[in-house]
Amino acid sequence: MVSQTQVPHAPLDPAGLADALRPFGASRMLPPAAYVDPAVFAWEQRHFFGAGWTCVGFSAELASPGDQRAESVGDGGVLLSRDADGVLHAFSNFCRHRGHELLPCGTSAQRQNIVCPYHSWTYDLGGGLRAAKGFKGTAGFDTSRWGLIELPVTEWHGLIFADGSGGRAGSLTDALADLDELVAPYEPERLVIAGRHSYDASSNWKILTENYHECYHCPMIHPELCKVSPPKSGENYQASGAWVGGWMDLREGMATMSLDGSSLGVPLRGLDATGLRTVIYVNIFPNVLLSLHPDYVMTHRLTPLAADRSIIECTWAFAPEARERAGFDPGYAIEFWDITNRQDWGACESVQRGLSSPHAVAGPLSPDEDAVYQYVTMVARGYSGQSAWAPRAAAIAG
Repeated sequence: MVSQTQVPHAPLDPAGLADALRPFGASRMLPPAAYVDPAVFAWEQRHFFGAGWTCVGFSAELASPGDQRAESVGDGGVLLSRDADGVLHAFSNFCRHRGHELLPCGTSAQRQNIVCPYHSWTYDLGGGLRAAKGFKGTAGFDTSRWGLIELPVTEWHGLIFADGSGGRAGSLTDALADLDELVAPYEPERLVIAGRHSYDASSNWKILTENYHECYHCPMIHPELCKVSPPKSGENYQASGAWVGGWMDLREGMATMSLDGSSLGVPLRGLDATGLRTVIYVNIFPNVLLSLHPDYVMTHRLTPLAADRSIIECTWAFAPEARERAGFDPGYAIEFWDITNRQDWGACESVQRGLSSPHAVAGPLSPDEDAVYQYVTMVARGYSGQSAWAPRAAAIAG
């Protein structure tokens, strides 16, 4: 059960949030301040990214005992480690002595202990303090009291999520229960990452996600995408957990999302005939965009740096048997989405500039933007103090 701990409301006009929460067809987008105000961004870092489940990496990055990696989460950082028994741990990324980071965020290590680079305090891979230089024999110093601060962590289809709230966000498995049924046939945990790009976008993280949730813009800026997938195809799911998404068709004669519609990989073994003709696009709140193709899975992981700046880590993963084929080249998928990504980031940066105008007001949603509505209302409820990881009604009011 999700804790009912009171969360302070975001520093936004309540009337603007009420407009965003009106029934679909009568609602507005979030107030412009939600995208440009540093005070709102600071609130999000603490209450969205730092006080609930956030994706902090891939299981494949911590596959072996001794593997360690640090990632920024909200206002702080998380240190991940895989212990000798293969159990994954997550800790607040600071030494219990003077608070030095145990690893710089974004870096990895492989060693049998966790060692602070400042004063050499040494912890085991499960977070227990093993050695504190200069404290041996000190009266009253109890090593069992000074282990690392452990956080809930879980692995979900090859993604690692940590709960910065320390457990108040409830069960991620429950929050993603209905999504699990859609993702499981793609077996993301079995796939192998064959490509990775990092983008630095001058855009708010929510603008990036809202853009992902609609193809209303596709005929204007995505000629390559429209060539292989009809922009008006598909439908959006009526999700009840901490996610939003939908699916789109491939055009006749197209095998996947690539510049010419052809695939140089192999179809994913768990898909039925429908799965081989569609692409699923889902957002796991707050920072994962998961795109499921007939022959690969693309994952965007968002790291907000400021109200108007976000890092997007994009990876492409393929079946192991595709990687093992002589001459396999993942470029057919990477090139297509690199072009499309850059088109999207350019549009999102323009939205950011527009919403920074002192004259900006929240706009309406088109009938094609029902997934955007689902996402906006999820965020608006979060701003109003409700947990994004709590169950919610699946139906959209008409």
